[in-house]
Amino acid sequence: MKKIIEKHEVLFSIALIVIYVVTNMICVQNFGEQDFRSVIVNTCFSLLLILLIVYLKRVSYYGLKKPINIKECLYFLPLLIIVSVNLYSGININNSKEEIIYHILTMINIGFLEEIIFRGFLFKAMAKDNIKSAIIVSAITFGIGHIVNLLNGADFIPTMIQIISAISIGYLFVMIFHYSNSLIPCIAAHALINSLSIFYQGNNFLLYFTGVILTVIPFIYTMIIKRLNKKVQN
Repeated sequence: MKKIIEKHEVLFSIALIVIYVVTNMICVQNFGEQDFRSVIVNTCFSLLLILLIVYLKRVSYYGLKKPINIKECLYFLPLLIIVSVNLYSGININNSKEEIIYHILTMINIGFLEEIIFRGFLFKAMAKDNIKSAIIVSAITFGIGHIVNLLNGADFIPTMIQIISAISIGYLFVMIFHYSNSLIPCIAAHALINSLSIFYQGNNFLLYFTGVILTVIPFIYTMIIKRLNKKVQN
């Protein structure tokens, strides 16, 4: 099995994406994100991926390690700007304690799964042949993957905004992983962004405002990271 996966890493990554998307579509359409059954399904999926990564002996390879030095930690500080975006308008609590807990646990798993699948498996598989293509594909597929929200009943405009911002965030996350070799901060940031969404209280203005923040800030931040690393390499 190990040799088969290593030989067909890209196909295996695509298969993981399909399985993940279908699994969560079923969860959302039948249980919702604030249900213990969604927590169980995604937790099992996460545990299976962890076991697979350990079996492949690729824990560090997929970025499940701390940054090597303090300098690399600087890459992660501006993540606080986008992590807190769902709290800009205050905290709105319209759910029960159980629903909030289930939502957060589900989002922690989703943050882990999406980062490992899109930034870990897919990016690493494609980077062997062409790093630039791997970065672009990882970011775009991550963003476009959010189109399934339309099938789950989401409105068109918010979904389009989410897709655009997700591409920008995906670009930032894959570049952070590429330069730091650590996926832990990206997993943490991703999980926090999604988890805090349950407290979001917004209107049309805030919808567009947060969309701009989640698109522009990650893109600018990525350009700065690239520029700094180019200077270091020179």
